[in-house]
Amino acid sequence: MGESQRFQLGTVGALSLSVVSSVSIVICNKALISSLGFSFATTLTSWHLLVTFCSLHVALWMKLFEHKPFDARAVMGFGILNGTSIGLLNLSLGFNSVGFYQMTKLAIIPCTVLLETLFFRKRFSRSIQLSLSILLLGVGIATVTDLQLNALGSVLSLLAVITTCIAQIMTNNIQKKFKVSSTQLLYQSCPYQAMTLFIAGPFLDWLLTKQNVFAFKYTSEVLVFIVLSCLISVSVNFSTFLVIGKTSPVTYQVLGHLKTCLVLAFGYVLLHDPFSWRNILGILIALIGMVLYSYYCSREGQQKPSEVSAQMAQAKESETDPLIGVENGAGILTDAVVAKVPAWNSNKDLQA
Repeated sequence: MGESQRFQLGTVGALSLSVVSSVSIVICNKALISSLGFSFATTLTSWHLLVTFCSLHVALWMKLFEHKPFDARAVMGFGILNGTSIGLLNLSLGFNSVGFYQMTKLAIIPCTVLLETLFFRKRFSRSIQLSLSILLLGVGIATVTDLQLNALGSVLSLLAVITTCIAQIMTNNIQKKFKVSSTQLLYQSCPYQAMTLFIAGPFLDWLLTKQNVFAFKYTSEVLVFIVLSCLISVSVNFSTFLVIGKTSPVTYQVLGHLKTCLVLAFGYVLLHDPFSWRNILGILIALIGMVLYSYYCSREGQQKPSEVSAQMAQAKESETDPLIGVENGAGILTDAVVAKVPAWNSNKDLQA
């Protein structure tokens, strides 16, 4: 099996793991919050991260991966930013209507595209932009109902979008810059994310629910669901870093909207949630956008190597002076690396 085939197989595996684990944890958390009344989402997320770190520590002890220390300040800043973005998303949901919160999540893709275009000089073709527009339209139709606005909620949503975009772009860039795997990055950043949410979580949850997480009555059923949620979260957190490292921040967000559509469908089938023709229409449009996005990304990813090969062949034919030829070849290779198109197999992008 060739290197590119192994990479594609790994990418498909990462995407599949992300979808299955994320949908599973959403269903588990929905039962925990809606049926059992445990509505402390931020504190629960901090427990998720603590369990993830402990699991990775055991894996390191078993020598399943290698510990690779790198820039401590970058790891600390990244971990705190990631934890902050999760807290802000929870606050955005608490201080806004559900419809406006869904609009906040939809805004992450165009914001990510804008940031990558401005600061990383990435180019998104018209085909990619069109497919993303169709996807966002479909998810919007399926999920956005009311759009009640308020000043505080709008500011929190704006901060949530910006911090989430930057954190996901950093996840990809750190892995590429320091040549660390998703597991190594997650292991080193997890403690900072967990401590950020562990300290702020109880206060944020009290602010949103007016209840004290430490005064909650923990029945055996609640504890079982909390443990189950924490165990599934290990897979969710690992697959998130894995997907962003193998693909791109935008692709990760596209995958997130696929999860949203699947959660709606599973909610209707398993939990008998209300479902309308509007939901069905929105999901179908979103699926069309996802199919188009994956098709255009794959096509552009295949075109890129052939373009580089053609440029190198052309440079060889026009070679007259050896020194000039070497310079031209180096220039072509450098340009090829800089101008990579974000595709399924290029750069990275719920916490459920």
